[in-house]
Amino acid sequence: MAIVANTFTRYSAIGIREDLSNVIYNISPEETPFISNIGRESVKNTYYEWQTDVLAAASASNAALEGDDISSFTAVTPTARVGNYTQISTKNVVISGTLEAVDKAGRRNEMTYQLAKLGSELKRDMESALLANQAAVAGNTTTARRTAGLPAWLTSNTSFGSGGANPTVGSTPTAARTDGTQRAFSETLLKAVIQSVWTSGGTPKMLMVGPFNKTVASGFTGIATRFRDVPAGQQAQIVGAADVYVSDFGTVNIVPNRFQRDRDAFIVDPDYASLAVLRPIQKMDLAKTGDAEKALLLVEYGLKVNNQAAHGIVADLTTS
Repeated sequence: MAIVANTFTRYSAIGIREDLSNVIYNISPEETPFISNIGRESVKNTYYEWQTDVLAAASASNAALEGDDISSFTAVTPTARVGNYTQISTKNVVISGTLEAVDKAGRRNEMTYQLAKLGSELKRDMESALLANQAAVAGNTTTARRTAGLPAWLTSNTSFGSGGANPTVGSTPTAARTDGTQRAFSETLLKAVIQSVWTSGGTPKMLMVGPFNKTVASGFTGIATRFRDVPAGQQAQIVGAADVYVSDFGTVNIVPNRFQRDRDAFIVDPDYASLAVLRPIQKMDLAKTGDAEKALLLVEYGLKVNNQAAHGIVADLTTS
């Protein structure tokens, strides 16, 4: 088969209009399950504080004589005062005047598009920082402040590998958790920490894991049977993901998180943690010094762990 001589084809033609979709497809994940589930509150300083307390141990021998007069009084245990630092996270962009003026596919205004994209990136950075194994850093003129992440707070309900150690926590976490030898995630490890959280007075509600250990958790025997209703006449669907773990101490929702370390599995009570915000995400227009527009996205925030005994961690897990 051959074409007729001198047939003018698309391969030789000049001026054919390009076909570029007017939609920009972005597959990058934006979900931030930790921030989305915990509370949110405003703070008024770069170092913000709160108080924690515990009840005295229950005593079965607490019996008094009828008409007894109190001759001695129990010493009052003061509350514990703890705090954390805010962290500043930023994203910036500069757009030339020409780029803003030309006809673009997929977006009308380049600055608006880039700011929306940077806003999503900033939320991912915040999620990652709140779950990072980092101690609090007060900061100075040469060192940026850092908020202590969740692993640096947890000391009561923990399980870690050989050589691992709990973080150093006084009024503020001053040293991060020491990583130990990694071991496989097991239901036995999970049950032990859930029980410890419950014994401490917490209510385990959420198991947050990385992608690999989400698949491991799906094989635990405590996984609830999942059903999905389908319309009449359609084939039933098999659901492979496990979202609910029924423990001896309540139902725990299993939530995968792309932005935490896969070696950590967190048992969280969202009612006992919150995002502390000094300055919410905001746009700042920077000084114009040429033929370009400059902008800065900024947020100043930190983690507040109302009481670390309400949470737990199974640390040092294998990730493959």
